[in-house]
Amino acid sequence: MKVSPGIFLLAFAAATSALDNGLMRTPPMGWMAWERFRCNVDCENDPKNCISEALFMDMADRLAEDGWRELGYDHVMIDDCWTSMQRDKDGRLQPDPHRFPGGIAKLARYLHERELKLGIYADFGTHTCGGYPGTTLDKIETDAQTFADWKVDFLKFDGCYSSPKEQEKGYPLMSKALNATGRYIGYSCSWPAYQGGLPPNINYTLLGEICNLWRNYDDVQDSWTSVLSIADWFFSNQNQLQPVAGPGHWNDPDMLIIGNFGLSPDQSRSQMALWTIMAAPLIMSNDLRTLTSEARNILQNKAIIAISQDPLGIQGRRLLQEKSRIEVFWRPLTNSASALVFFSRRTDMPYRYQSSLDRLNYTAGLYDVYDVFTGEVLSLPSHTTPFTVSINPSGVVMWYVYPVTHHKLTEGAGRYPNVRRKYRMSSLKHSQPKGEHHFFT
Repeated sequence: MKVSPGIFLLAFAAATSALDNGLMRTPPMGWMAWERFRCNVDCENDPKNCISEALFMDMADRLAEDGWRELGYDHVMIDDCWTSMQRDKDGRLQPDPHRFPGGIAKLARYLHERELKLGIYADFGTHTCGGYPGTTLDKIETDAQTFADWKVDFLKFDGCYSSPKEQEKGYPLMSKALNATGRYIGYSCSWPAYQGGLPPNINYTLLGEICNLWRNYDDVQDSWTSVLSIADWFFSNQNQLQPVAGPGHWNDPDMLIIGNFGLSPDQSRSQMALWTIMAAPLIMSNDLRTLTSEARNILQNKAIIAISQDPLGIQGRRLLQEKSRIEVFWRPLTNSASALVFFSRRTDMPYRYQSSLDRLNYTAGLYDVYDVFTGEVLSLPSHTTPFTVSINPSGVVMWYVYPVTHHKLTEGAGRYPNVRRKYRMSSLKHSQPKGEHHFFT
């Protein structure tokens, strides 16, 4: 692509400052409790949906038995409201004895037996956001060691009830304390979200040295308005945020809410596509026990997951904002491939958007295009060949674009080697229409 050298320098600079624990070289994937189940602790009246070991075991079973783990969804993450209201006699955090009677170590074993990883939540402050015991400066080493003793694999470290000056000390200290335990524990920092999310308030060079991912902005809610506001913030600030992400250190726009109550099917596909363009963690917060087949198909889309997990690890960018209220996003991938998303902000009817790869700054050549939601394949004889995509209101068309001149097909290799090799996808439907090429969702 004819993207300016400055963009590529910014993109590749991110690879130089990762947290040196070897973890999360691609965006983490899994399931987290918060958006769907919040701080529901009423296990007497709502035993199947309260924050308890039973809920997390249920979700672990679903990840292990319903095909999620094999696709990369391998984390089960506890959020707030899991602890007792008091630390134990030795000053350590302890789970609520009624809701977690087996303890966190037992829950970790349950997950590890199913080849899954356990994430846990703590808050740097006097209390968690939900009012449970927090982790103050004098408790950081104790809590890090406690998590390691329990064989926890991931920590989300929130920041309610602490000051900016305290956070400047606390977040680096927790990183150091986790590393000192000798156990590899992924580390998510909420620090930027409490300081506006942008330089100069946020030193992303430092964050890349101490955190594997970080929350930059508002919590996602179960609504399209929330999803769109988060995406808008990230892409409006892409010049500052895109360069700081990369293997081992990711921007986190918060959870996928696909399968809940607030998104239409088109909006669900849009969240999945935009989060993938952002190289965001794919952390679901939904009820895996009751997902519709439509939601499952979106979340288990093998082509999108392959793009998400591309080892190059470059966060994508918004290329165009058209007067027609169509926006175009791009993410570079390995082997000269790329992903394109055509997104409609319209609210009236499907819109037929016309363009060419040349207009999107692709270099001269023959390209194959795979539509990740329909499975259709299109050959573009030239980068100047016009195409038309039909995009539903608040929906997307997402393409995996591959330059034919950069690869040679071998017998049985398939036309999209990165996607097919990793996930053994079924054969792709290949169309070669004459004249102008059309794709319709």
